[in-house]
Amino acid sequence: MPRGRSRSEPRLFLEERKDRTPIWYIRWHDGQRACKRSTGTSSRREADKIFARWLVDYEKESERLPVSPRYPAEARISDVLAVYAKERGPELADAARVGQMIKRLLSWWQDRKVDAIRPIVCNAYRDARLEQGAQLGTVRKELGCLRAAVRWAEKNGYLVSAPFVQLPAKPPNKDRWLTRSEAARLLWTARQEPKSRLHLPLFIMLALYTGARSEAILSLKWFPQVDLDRGVIDFNPPDRERTNKGRAIVPIPRRLRWLLEKARARSTSPYVLSYHGQRILKIKHSFANACRRAGLDDVTPHTLRHTCGTWLAQQGVELWDIAGWLGHSDTRTTEIYAHHHPGYLIKARNALDRPRNIG
Repeated sequence: MPRGRSRSEPRLFLEERKDRTPIWYIRWHDGQRACKRSTGTSSRREADKIFARWLVDYEKESERLPVSPRYPAEARISDVLAVYAKERGPELADAARVGQMIKRLLSWWQDRKVDAIRPIVCNAYRDARLEQGAQLGTVRKELGCLRAAVRWAEKNGYLVSAPFVQLPAKPPNKDRWLTRSEAARLLWTARQEPKSRLHLPLFIMLALYTGARSEAILSLKWFPQVDLDRGVIDFNPPDRERTNKGRAIVPIPRRLRWLLEKARARSTSPYVLSYHGQRILKIKHSFANACRRAGLDDVTPHTLRHTCGTWLAQQGVELWDIAGWLGHSDTRTTEIYAHHHPGYLIKARNALDRPRNIG
């Protein structure tokens, strides 16, 4: 048999990427395969700090994780999730959310081996999480994270094979959207809270008028993403990895532009949404309080994105343009707004109403 390549110590490499900011990566060879991990930064100084912290755990990690593929009966689920979080997690668009899902998975699967992943056991996990009060969609995402982890482990040489992870049936899409009067009521209550009266109404308006996801809005920077001179918002940070959750580049609507100009004049932070000059990381708490005071049930920040798409459809905007505005990478996602379009199936009805000869 051919001899494998010898192990090499981890080193930093600057990886150039076409039309994107270069990123520093940690690269090494474990004797079986080439490995790399993104530092998530283009700054050498920051990369050095991240590299130093990573090296502290490198030896322990090397001892715990297999350097050659293991059979499902030999590998623990906790180890697979750990290496997935370490190596793949930093490259994901929502690494913090993935980390939370892994914690929930670990609390139930504990020290079970990978071969314990079978449909009947996945159903038991589903039932346990539902009893804890989790939504079916949340449980589906958690088991989807487990599926992604074992598939990644197989692809990257940690597992000989990946077991089938059964997911719960996908729940029906919620068609909850805000009417114009509900949106006005939400904005009014958001302006009454002293601590959030400056940033929460701006968040709501950005979500309603651009349809951007919460994370994209919270990470939005004045420069270079908001160009008030050209009247354009680019929700793609220069150093962001492109994922299947697309982010759009949209022209700024007139009403939103006025609010952005006022916010820019008083801002002391590079981020559009800030509190005392610091970036706002979470909006759910203040948003939920505003919804409660406004008497709005079953409304989340994502409802605002759905509201934007619904309003566009109700105004007769073509689905293709709605997909572009919301940053949908798959136009099938946009089809949930079709029934809100005033011309929905009109051509089909007219064809049936058209007189015809019956011979």
